[in-house]
Amino acid sequence: MMPFTKCPVCGGEMVEKDIEKLLRGGCNTAVLKVHAEVCLHCGEQLYSEDTVRRFKQIRNKLERAEVSEFQLVGQTFQVM
Repeated sequence: MMPFTKCPVCGGEMVEKDIEKLLRGGCNTAVLKVHAEVCLHCGEQLYSEDTVRRFKQIRNKLERAEVSEFQLVGQTFQVM
């Protein structure tokens, strides 16, 4: 059940979706699929408390380069 029927930012309609979230920690980046409420008007994304806690845990691991449990899927390059 969704706690928000209307977007707290713009008042638009909220729908439940599975989305990809990009997280950064230090020089490392991770992409994960999570469940979120997404506004159909402005795109605002709302997450459960458990999901936000998971984001924090993953960011901390990325900052400490503790990535052995993550699957490497490519490389990122910075263009100067």
